[in-house]
Amino acid sequence: MAVGNVVGSNIFNVLFIVGLAAAITPLVVAQDLVRRDVPLVIGVSFVALFLAFDGRIGRLDALLLAGGLVAYTGWLVVASRRERTVAAEFEAEYGQKVATPWWRSVLLVVVGLALLVLGSQWLVDAAVTFARWLGIGEVVVGLTIVAAGTSLPELATSVMAALRGERDIAVGNVVGSNAFNLMGVLGVSGLLAPDGLAVTPSMVQLDFPVMIAAAVGCLPIYARGATIPRWQGIVFVGGYVAYTTYLVLDATRHEATSGYASVMLRFVLPILAVTLVVLALRARRPK
Repeated sequence: MAVGNVVGSNIFNVLFIVGLAAAITPLVVAQDLVRRDVPLVIGVSFVALFLAFDGRIGRLDALLLAGGLVAYTGWLVVASRRERTVAAEFEAEYGQKVATPWWRSVLLVVVGLALLVLGSQWLVDAAVTFARWLGIGEVVVGLTIVAAGTSLPELATSVMAALRGERDIAVGNVVGSNAFNLMGVLGVSGLLAPDGLAVTPSMVQLDFPVMIAAAVGCLPIYARGATIPRWQGIVFVGGYVAYTTYLVLDATRHEATSGYASVMLRFVLPILAVTLVVLALRARRPK
């Protein structure tokens, strides 16, 4: 469930959250994300798939991912120092916000972390019970219910940002969350687990490739004109619904599973691939 949560959360973030936010209002994509953060997420996704090929993310693998998070965070700190001029201009234009007392900030962090740990425990216990009641595997529950539940903060942030017109935050929030999931959550969880994190063959064959395809496929869309229009957001949400539908059908061994998979492979995925290729070619045209 731990690995399924990370993979499912990243798929949910890209397809559903970005898609829903773009369906509300066309999103603006900062070019720093296109040049720096999105390629990083794609690269780490491939690394995670490679580490999972043997059916387990061991402690050495987890240490590599966690070290990547430390390096990435340091990189962001250095990059942020170069943007102090922008922050100074912002404060000069809108006025400096009244600073919150340090003790109050510490208190809020401690209380928030405590509630987060408690809520996470409740979510995992309820998900395991739910999986046993439905008779489906914990991996599927991790890819769907737990992944969506743990991504609710990102969903709320991106939707509120879109409603308030802060359209660049909606995408940046998702990209940063995906990077932290892959390096931080997988890394720390793998270090704490006595025998590492188990990875089922179905995840290596289907779910990891879907996660990578979502990240790679969105790159030309992000680069295209620095905006994500509403119709593309609707396509994102539709893709997530189609993926989740297959997981549920396959987990319940529904008789429609083979027919549904055949339609996806013969029609839906080729059309989506052609669309992404066209968008990639249009993004490369000089403006």
